[in-house]
Amino acid sequence: MSTKIDIRRLRDVNRLAKAGAETVAEHLTQLTGVQTEMQITKINVLDVEDLGAHLGTERVVGVNVPLLESPHGSVLILFDDDSAKTLAHEMLGSASDDEPGYSEMEQSAIKEVGNIMTSGFIDGWANVLGRTIDISTPQLLRAAGDEIVEHSVESGDHEIALLFDSTLEAPDVNVEATIYTFPNVEEFVDLINSIDHAS
Repeated sequence: MSTKIDIRRLRDVNRLAKAGAETVAEHLTQLTGVQTEMQITKINVLDVEDLGAHLGTERVVGVNVPLLESPHGSVLILFDDDSAKTLAHEMLGSASDDEPGYSEMEQSAIKEVGNIMTSGFIDGWANVLGRTIDISTPQLLRAAGDEIVEHSVESGDHEIALLFDSTLEAPDVNVEATIYTFPNVEEFVDLINSIDHAS
């Protein structure tokens, strides 16, 4: 099977991203009761081997969620500390603080937000494809970006990483996050090439 994506199919990657962002916003709005919007501001494709250097050594907060169905692999959502703290306290309904580290309640809240975002993002893909894509239990990570990649990406079929820079907007809240997907390359190409048939 060819692992090349026809350049004309890049519009379908954009379509998946748009559907994923809209579904994330719907899920968060339903959960919080606060109108939320999510915009994908940029999409990049990187070799997984280059991802550690791309992320660098700054400590970030990540939620990693494996995909149990095609295109398999995993979804990793990364936040800087400010965004992670903001999201945690929005979920908890409390004022944000400047305390270093994260309490157990904050960690639980961030993991839940990451789970909701991943579920919404992948549900958006599934809606475009007319199918389901089940996800596994989320794992919360806080470490240097390159270390998080080592914990999130298994060697083997995940030669590429798709990066979706995104912004979550709600009243008085503006949070930036990057969504990384590490799909099985052949399965992802097959998924993209099937979109017209699945619509």
